[in-house]
Formats: sequence, structure tokens, C-alpha cells
Amino acid sequence: MAILVMASSLAAQTYPTRPIRLLVPSTPGGSVDTIARTVGPRLAERWSQQVIVDNRPGAGGAIAGELVARAAPDGYTLLIGTVASLASNVSLQKRVPYDPAKDFSPVTLLATQNLMLLIHPSIPAKSVKELVALAKSKPGHLSFASAGTGAGGHLSGELFKMLAGIDMLHVPYKGVAPALVDVISGQVSMTFPSILSSLPHYRSNKLRGLAVTGAKRSAAVPELPTMQEAGLKGYESATWYGIVAPAQTPADVINTLNTELVAIIRQPEVRQRLSNEGADPVGSSAAEFGAHIRSEIEKWRKVIRAAGIEPS
Repeated sequence: MAILVMASSLAAQTYPTRPIRLLVPSTPGGSVDTIARTVGPRLAERWSQQVIVDNRPGAGGAIAGELVARAAPDGYTLLIGTVASLASNVSLQKRVPYDPAKDFSPVTLLATQNLMLLIHPSIPAKSVKELVALAKSKPGHLSFASAGTGAGGHLSGELFKMLAGIDMLHVPYKGVAPALVDVISGQVSMTFPSILSSLPHYRSNKLRGLAVTGAKRSAAVPELPTMQEAGLKGYESATWYGIVAPAQTPADVINTLNTELVAIIRQPEVRQRLSNEGADPVGSSAAEFGAHIRSEIEKWRKVIRAAGIEPS
């Protein structure tokens, strides 16, 4: 045991001694890739060691996730995971080739990204409470659009239905853009897009914003309350991004990674870059991120079961 502890300590003292690979579960472009390419070069600069951003899209993030889960637990292969790849997909997909709660060592939650509840201006509701009252007075009359079954906007709407005790029709689309088009035209009552997708339509008053979906208000729209502040107790739904390593990665290596990443997240230029993506910086401890992953897995499992969404 003493030999193992000494080996771990020595590894942390010399880590890293070769390039690090940071896997991204998406194609280049988009928020998760942008965040990876914001953090990666700064890690490389601090360590004078190359950090290779490796895009491995597909299977809802499972391809990248499996590569990291099966990699050597030495801190040289990392994943920037999301709420999909590390939480909701285990209930949405029949086969996920890893257990996000057991096959990874959490490092830090980098950032969260609010969604926004947008409704068509013709809907006679100026607050979440008024919207809930309207939905209860007309069961099944209101509808909400999403980018597809199991997408963040879909699950956010299902969580809204579950906690508010209302009945609404889900209308899935193939992407955020067509969903927004039909809400703007009035064919669908509401939608839950990301802050970044929402802002142009909210600022132009094409759609009415009632609240943001995360635990805290968004710096991009500080005038909007959270769903909880608006009266829906227990509501929290946000996209999030965090770094994980393979399970059994030495604690000293995880601590080193966490210290460096949290320092990077605190840099003003990084915070501004995240803000440009509609994201709010976090920089949690490894233990906090692990608890967050477990909580999110359970929350979305309950929502998905309650909504009757069958794994595909």
C-alpha cells in the first residue's frame, strides 16, 4: 500500500510529462467544442505541454465517452462531458457503453448554460405562474416545441409538466431552428431553447421570455427570474460542461487537474469567452462535480420515465 501511495505521489509531482488528449463528444463548432478549445490551450500554456483537442462525435457522446472510460487512468486522456453524455443518455439510450457514475473520475464542473422559457406573444401569460394557471384551465391546449425527442428543450418541458402538474403537447422537430420558426409563427405555444438561441428572438420581442431554467439567473438576461424564483419549486434544467478522467485516476493527478482548471475558469478572458457562449463559469471541486453527476442521472431518469420516453 505504501508503495502504491508513493507511486501516485510521484506521478502527480511529474504530471504531465507528455501530451494530454481532451476528447470532445461533438463536431467542431458549438458550445462544448468552443469551451474545450478555450480551456485546452491555456492548460498547455500553464504546463508547457501539448493539449490535443480531439473531436469524436456520434452516438450522443457515447463514442468519446467510451474511449475515455477505457483509457489508462493516468490523466492523459480526458473527456469534456455534458448533461447528455454524463447523465440523461443512460435513460434515453438502450445501450450506453459506460456507467457515468462509476467509469469516470470527476475533475470539475466547468460551466452551466441556462435555457430560456419563451412563449408566443399571443399567449395570455406574463409570468410562469400565469402560464401554469392557463395550462391547468385548458388541459392539453398548450404545446411546446423542442429540437427532438430527448433533447434538452424536450426534457426541460417534461420537467415543467411534471413539477407544475400540467398537460401539454410535445412537438419535436429536427433541430432548434425549425422549432423556433413554428413558435414565432404561433403554430406552437412555447419552447425551451438555449440562451444563445433565444436572445435574438427575445430581444426583438418576437417571443416573450418568462424565465431561465437554471439554478441561478443568467448574466446574459439578468432581468429574467429562474423558474424557481418564478414559483416552480425544485425546477432546475441546464446544459452543463465538465471534465472527467477514467475511473481510478490517482487522486493527486485529479487534484492537480482541478487546481489548474479552476484557475483557468477564474481568468477574466475565459469568463468573457464563456459568457459569449451564454454560459456561466463554475469551477467546482471534484467531489461537487461527482455529486452533481449522480444527482442529474437520477433526476432525468425520473423525468424520462414519467414522460413515457422509450429508450432508443
